[in-house]
Amino acid sequence: MNRTIVIGAGFGGLALAIRLQASGIPTRLLEGRDKPGGRAYVYQDKGFTFDAGPTVITDPTAIEELFTLAGKRLEDYVELMPVKPFYRLCWESGKVLDYDNDQPNLEAQIARFNPADVAGYQRFLDYSRAVFKEGYLKLGTVPFLSFRDMLRAGPQLARLQAWRSVYSMVSSFIEEEHLRQAFSFHSLLVGGNPFSTSSIYTLIHALEREWGVWFPRGGTGALVQGMVKFFEDLGGEIELNASVSKLETQGDRISAVQLADGRRFDTPAVASNADVVHTYDKLLADHARGRSRAASLKRKRMSNSLFVIYFGLNHHHSQLAHHTVCFGPRYKELIDDIFNRDTLAEDFSLYLHAPCLTDPSLAPEGCGSYYVLAPVPHLGTANLDWEKEGPRLRDRIFDYLEKHYMPGLREQLVTHRIFTPFDFRDELGAHQGSAFSVEPILTQSAWFRPHNRDSQIENLYLVGAGTHPGAGVPGVIGSAKATAGLMLEDLAR
Repeated sequence: MNRTIVIGAGFGGLALAIRLQASGIPTRLLEGRDKPGGRAYVYQDKGFTFDAGPTVITDPTAIEELFTLAGKRLEDYVELMPVKPFYRLCWESGKVLDYDNDQPNLEAQIARFNPADVAGYQRFLDYSRAVFKEGYLKLGTVPFLSFRDMLRAGPQLARLQAWRSVYSMVSSFIEEEHLRQAFSFHSLLVGGNPFSTSSIYTLIHALEREWGVWFPRGGTGALVQGMVKFFEDLGGEIELNASVSKLETQGDRISAVQLADGRRFDTPAVASNADVVHTYDKLLADHARGRSRAASLKRKRMSNSLFVIYFGLNHHHSQLAHHTVCFGPRYKELIDDIFNRDTLAEDFSLYLHAPCLTDPSLAPEGCGSYYVLAPVPHLGTANLDWEKEGPRLRDRIFDYLEKHYMPGLREQLVTHRIFTPFDFRDELGAHQGSAFSVEPILTQSAWFRPHNRDSQIENLYLVGAGTHPGAGVPGVIGSAKATAGLMLEDLAR
């Protein structure tokens, strides 16, 4: 029997392949790189292990559900460890907020910033939970295939003031500027500008408060490997170094998948976890639907890119938290530069990942594995030469970390590598080097986002950050549930 094909072994592709295989649909997972994971790739060098991408695991129940489909348990394949605090938020002024779901401790810290904001935070949390219930629990795994679906959700979205931005909504509850930043930055985790992204994305705060923040023992890559093993245990097939070059069509149906190495697989259906623009623009270039859809998608606003440094030190910086957000001197102005200006700002805000605080096995004894990322413009916003800008920005960030957070960093440096918008474009096939695909503004969300099933090519499906509900590990795993429901229904006909 010809297997259903999933292109791309990122979290979305893996979750979809598991759902299909667990439901009795023979599935082949094709991954173009030498390892599974997509953005959750793993680098290893000189005894250090570096998770390339997502390191904040929330909603473990969505992951657990994949395993219970076949009567297994997540813990049979990987161990998730709680991270506390969720994040340490730091400003150059010396102010610090350790954020987690310890309500009394969190309120005591908020009071040190502004006593009046304790009550405001409580109201914000209530609002965030209402959005979480409506936007995530009810709609996060429901495909929006017709405008009627959007109209049905409209009254609730209007009641929750979805037209307002994340920052605007946070500011309606909270007065103090540091706290406004602390409770609005979350949309950046899914490629959203807090000043233009729909307030629906405040649900991320309630999501983290509901289930906590977790980290897999062995790194995010260990979760990827656990999912791969589970998929194979179910009878699924995964092929690495299997770059797809073309989707063959007969009329408005895909008939086969062609690989760059010349191999060809007939298939009853295809789901793409590849970049959504790449899927239409490159893989369907010979079909009118591919050309027209690609042109349409290229007119959409894409999310920002990232500049990432992976580095190993012969020193363990125990003064850090597992996740540290380092706010720079500007907030709104810097974010405006990232999303709208054609230059690279002189300042930056950073996310610093120090996983050895939770799992020392990711580095040689006494050492530490780290990565630091800075949001930067995608190549369509600022067409920079990252061959030149990359090393310059690396040096500026290292200087900054050494001065403010990691004394002695340069003397302790054992190994490092950088990942730029060029790499998002070339390694991951991301349109304009975007790190999170289509920007999650209201007019590019739900029905307005690329659909989980193509409207013209009846056996083409999408999964991952570029489709509903969007980016982030819970988002792409939710997209897999939405897409799997459509595929199982169609394949049963």
